[in-house]
Amino acid sequence: MTSRSFEDLQVWQKAHKLVLEIYHLTDDFPRREIYSLTSQLRRAAVSVPANIAEGYRKSGTADKSRFFNIAQGSLEEVRYYLILSKDLQYGETDRLRSKVDEVARMLFSYHRAVRRSK
Repeated sequence: MTSRSFEDLQVWQKAHKLVLEIYHLTDDFPRREIYSLTSQLRRAAVSVPANIAEGYRKSGTADKSRFFNIAQGSLEEVRYYLILSKDLQYGETDRLRSKVDEVARMLFSYHRAVRRSK
């Protein structure tokens, strides 16, 4: 089945669900973190599906690849912020880190397929 929009991509769907869960997690962060960790974690998380969406419409392989690579970098940033959140005892993040791993595997595969389609 061919995708008609980025919303059809399973990797985008999983990344979007991850964003929603991160928003729920950060709702319980201390108020003093609103302009620091809360904001950084949310922005990095939102960047993942946003870059997948933007890369989806790019026509050249190099452009597509660049956006998927940015999404991968943002996902690693999310991974770190979840480690930090747990270490600061702001919430349990193991389940979310497992979801980050799943999105990372899917994004890696999708990115590799795009690069091979030259």
